[in-house]
Amino acid sequence: MAHPKTTKLEEARARILAAAGQLATQTEMLPVMQANGRILAEQVISQIDLPQTANAAVDGFAIFTDKLQASPDRPMKIVGMARAGHPYIGTVNSGEAVRIYTGAMVPEGPDAIIMHEDCTEKATGDSDSIICNRLLKRGTNIRPAGENLAAGECVADKGQRITPAYMGQLAASGAGHVNVYRRLKVVLFSTGDEVIEAGQPLQAGQIYDSNRPILAGLLSGADVELIDGGIIRDNKADLISAYEEGLAQADIILSSGGASDGIEDHSQQALSAVVAEKLFWRLAMKPGRPMAAAVKGGRFIFCLPGNPVAAFVCFKLLIAPAIDKLSGANVRVPLALKIAAGFTHKKAAGRAEYLRAVIKTNTDGSQKIALHGRKGAGVISSLTGADGLVEIPLDCVQVHEGDLLNFIPFQEQVL
Repeated sequence: MAHPKTTKLEEARARILAAAGQLATQTEMLPVMQANGRILAEQVISQIDLPQTANAAVDGFAIFTDKLQASPDRPMKIVGMARAGHPYIGTVNSGEAVRIYTGAMVPEGPDAIIMHEDCTEKATGDSDSIICNRLLKRGTNIRPAGENLAAGECVADKGQRITPAYMGQLAASGAGHVNVYRRLKVVLFSTGDEVIEAGQPLQAGQIYDSNRPILAGLLSGADVELIDGGIIRDNKADLISAYEEGLAQADIILSSGGASDGIEDHSQQALSAVVAEKLFWRLAMKPGRPMAAAVKGGRFIFCLPGNPVAAFVCFKLLIAPAIDKLSGANVRVPLALKIAAGFTHKKAAGRAEYLRAVIKTNTDGSQKIALHGRKGAGVISSLTGADGLVEIPLDCVQVHEGDLLNFIPFQEQVL
C-alpha cells in the first residue's frame, strides 16, 4: 500500500490529465518539410489514389497471362518500353510484351509483370522477344492503384504528432502544407543557493546546474517553445515572483529543486501564494517522491525534485503525457515490455521503484534486464548508457532472477 501522504504514480498521472485541457488552440499553416514533431489541428484526407495508376513492382516485362497459360513456350514480341515518369504510349496486343521498370505505369492490356531473371530474351528478325520460363497469375508484380492510399481515405487524424513517416505519407498524398497547433510555451528554471551555471568557478558547497540541461533536452523532443528562467535562489519571494511571471507568459512552469519540506524548500508556500490548485505533493515512487503539481487557469506548475535522476524520471512518466494533452496531441502511453529480471533486488513495500537498466542478450538469444550504474537519485551517470527504466511494483519487496518486470525503453535506445 502507498503511504497515506503519498500519491501513486497512476493516480497522479490521472489527476494531471483530468485537469489538463487543451491550451494550444491557435493554429498555423506549415510546409510539410517543416512539420516534424508538430501536432495536426485537423484531419487530412487524401485527394488522390496513391499510386494513381497501376505500376510495376519489379523490373521486367508486362505480359498477358492468358497467352502465357495457353502457349508458355511461344515468344512474345517486345513492342516498347515503360519507365517511371515515362509511360508506354501505344497499343499492346495480346501475346506482346512491354519492357518495364520499377515504378513505371503499367500499360493498358497486360495483367502481370515477369521479372527479367524469369524469362529468356531473344533477337527475332527485326525485333526482340522473350520466352517466359515460369507461369504467372494475373496481377503478379503489379501494384494496384490506391494500394497505399485511396482518394477520400484518412492520411492522418487531428491530434496526430507528425513523424518522418507521416511527413512522407502527407507529401505523397499531395499535402504540401498542414494546419498545426501552436507550440506550447514552457518556462524552465532551477532553484537553490548552491546551484550555479556550468562554466563558472566552483566554490566550496556549490554544484553545477545539470537539471536545466537535462530537462531542456527532454523538452526539445516535445517540440515546445522553451523560455529559460535561469536559476532562482532559495528565497520564497523570488520563487513567488518567478511563478507569477511564468504564469503570465507560458503554459507550463517547470521548476526543479525546493520541492521537499526542508527550511529552504519554498515551493509549497509559493504555490499557495499564487493561488494555484495543488493536484498532489509527494509520490509513492522512487526516485521522485517530493514532486508536486498544481494548476491555475489551465496553466500548470510542476515542481520537480532537485536530484537529476528523479527529475528525469518524473518528466518521462508524468510531464511528457501532460504536454501531449495540453498541446492537443493524442496522449502517448509509455511502452512497457515484459522482460525477465537478470538481477535480485529488495525494497520496502509502499513505493514503486524505477531503476536504470540495460538489456543483456544471452548466448541462446534470450534477453534479461540488468541494472545499470550506481544507485542514487543524484547519480547522472546511471542515465548515460542505460537502455531504459525497469519498474519494481509498489508492493513488491523482493525481485528474484527470472521474474517478469516492466521494462520502459528510452527513446534514444530504440529505432
